[in-house]
Amino acid sequence: MGNKTTKKLEQMADLSGLRVKALDLVDRPMLDTLRQRSDLVGLYLIGHAWAVIFAAMAVVYAFPNPLTFIIAVMVIGARQLGLAILMHDAAHNALMNTSWLNDRLSNWLCAYPIIAHTGAYRRYHMQHHARTQQDDDPDLVLSKPFPITRASFKRKMIRDLTGQTALQQRLDQFKTAIGPSDWPIGKRLAQFRHRLGAAMLAQLVIFAVCAALFHWSFYVLLWLLPFFTYQMAITRIRNIAEHAIVPDNNDAFRNARTTHANWLERIFLAPYWVNYHVEHHLLFYVPCYRLPALHKALADRGLVARMETATGYGEIIRRATNRDETSSPPGGKKTRSPRLRGTMGEGFSQT
Repeated sequence: MGNKTTKKLEQMADLSGLRVKALDLVDRPMLDTLRQRSDLVGLYLIGHAWAVIFAAMAVVYAFPNPLTFIIAVMVIGARQLGLAILMHDAAHNALMNTSWLNDRLSNWLCAYPIIAHTGAYRRYHMQHHARTQQDDDPDLVLSKPFPITRASFKRKMIRDLTGQTALQQRLDQFKTAIGPSDWPIGKRLAQFRHRLGAAMLAQLVIFAVCAALFHWSFYVLLWLLPFFTYQMAITRIRNIAEHAIVPDNNDAFRNARTTHANWLERIFLAPYWVNYHVEHHLLFYVPCYRLPALHKALADRGLVARMETATGYGEIIRRATNRDETSSPPGGKKTRSPRLRGTMGEGFSQT
């Protein structure tokens, strides 16, 4: 790969004792094929995400009615998650072959529009791959509380779909970006420009494009609204599917989950092959568009039978919300768990 970040990640993951050697999974020719990255494919995937977003807006513009609006919110929210997935691939230096293109385009066309940063996400996400489902995994806070009750899940979905979760995350980001109140105004403005200046510029560009192509209100109704509502809900469901209630935290085949997604789930819930999560953890440098081929190669060797899998996202939700109201949560007292603070791009904590 020749990339210092990827080599560092490999070294960290090897230290965890949770890795499986690549050549125990696939043969050398297949591994060489799976590791190949393409600037053109990376550009195509980014272009595809934005084309779907603006096509959904165009449908509402041409046929304005409640049905097209609701479908557009769902489609756009799913592609906003798609931009996060492509940023994730770039954090693994797997979206494009050319390093500067990988980072620059993932920032400007994927991360900044969703108020994130590829480099910041990479630094946080490396720890997750190095210590998956261990006590020092920064993402353990996302999976450890499960299973939960249906009532708890319902409350979370209501917060997500009404924009409460996103509003809390954005407020936290802005508070961090402007710095402590005792800083001089010049220092606070410089801090904000450094942390969120590019993201705010990206929002202005999206606003201008919406106004030029359709109407300025499309930025609010068909960019911010999906981002603050539907995207948050499916991001939570994706997080649950990937690591919640896995059977063995110390088995690389079973401390993550691959979820079989039908065509509707791929459109509205799991874009860009994000459902192949065990495969991603086994060989994290494989581009997302090669994960189906990796899955097939593992199946040919009879290894898929060892993997933790689910038949669909509905199954995962049922399993993750099957705790009875009268029972205690995993390893804890029967109290309502504190809400998560943070963002996907910078990590989460409980408060």
